[in-house]
Amino acid sequence: MDKGPGPAVGVRSGAGRNAGATPAKSFFALATALATALTSSPASAATASAGEAPTAPLYAEHARLAAQSLLIAIAAAGERLVAVGDRGVIVLSDDRGASWAQAEEVPTQALLTGVCFRDAQHGVAVGHDEVILASADAGRTWKRTHYAPEAQRPLLDVWCGPGGHVIAVGAYSTYLTSDDGGASWQEGGFTPAAGRETAPARSGGATGVAAAGGYHLNRIVSGDGARLYIAAEAGHLYRSDDNGVSWLTLASPYDGSFFGVLPVAGQVVLAFGLRGNLYRSEDAGSSWRRIETGTVAMLDGAARLDDGTVALVGLAGVVLLSHDGARSFTLLQLADRAGLAAARGAGNLHLAVVGENGARRLALEAPAATDRSAR
Repeated sequence: MDKGPGPAVGVRSGAGRNAGATPAKSFFALATALATALTSSPASAATASAGEAPTAPLYAEHARLAAQSLLIAIAAAGERLVAVGDRGVIVLSDDRGASWAQAEEVPTQALLTGVCFRDAQHGVAVGHDEVILASADAGRTWKRTHYAPEAQRPLLDVWCGPGGHVIAVGAYSTYLTSDDGGASWQEGGFTPAAGRETAPARSGGATGVAAAGGYHLNRIVSGDGARLYIAAEAGHLYRSDDNGVSWLTLASPYDGSFFGVLPVAGQVVLAFGLRGNLYRSEDAGSSWRRIETGTVAMLDGAARLDDGTVALVGLAGVVLLSHDGARSFTLLQLADRAGLAAARGAGNLHLAVVGENGARRLALEAPAATDRSAR
């Protein structure tokens, strides 16, 4: 079940194949199925009570190549890395992503899409079937604390905050909160305020989605202090300045879906998503500037390294690196062009990534004297 170090990242040549080409076996087909293939409205489905287990859970099967299966999200539990993915697979690394071992006990076979840890021991993972798992031993074993498959609202990400406060988000603006580290859950309506930053409402195909029960909330991340951001579909971005007590709808520079937000430093934040679209804000999302990426591949993961390097990852093995505070990026690409879903810093000039081909550790290039933008 262990996997050795992955290949080094190489610079993509300008004459190479289009970086937006989607691999035949891509995590994109699974991770975005919720946005295109959900067939029932949440209003017509019953949900399970927080903490209730309607049926005995099926446990994730142990497999020798678990770390090479489809993985969607990655988080740090102290010095340990924890990655989650298809069929309830959870894998752990204690050597910064060089090798991985499967978690011992995971009571689900659903696709897991998000994971977070509030400290080195206590974490929460979420996924399809509106399943939520909690761990108190650094990800070695897990307990199911919420399960509502009838709702047909996949959970897509989770944030672990101070004092045991946890927020899980997902399809149709699903928004669940916990004040005891994920042991019990309460459902609340996601009703962000339309502050002065808010752009005029856009018309088009997205209105039908909103009417059906809200926009899909794809990613939730923390910034400085009590600030949180949510990246959502149809060009929607949200910010909270009080750890999720209230939310503000931000002016969006783009109508397509956002799959991630990365606070860089202070008021600087990145938003990224479909077709290689990347935007930078210097005022916490009140205004945005587009950054050229040189790719039309979907961008869906990001990380800051210890030396200040900013890395973005996406489909077709795309890796974008910045050494100038996320003002410009160099386009790199994995030789196998396997889709990437998430990233985490893994030491000096190394990046732990997960995606279509599982988990691996990438060796990055040393920064040049002057960073250049991909053309």
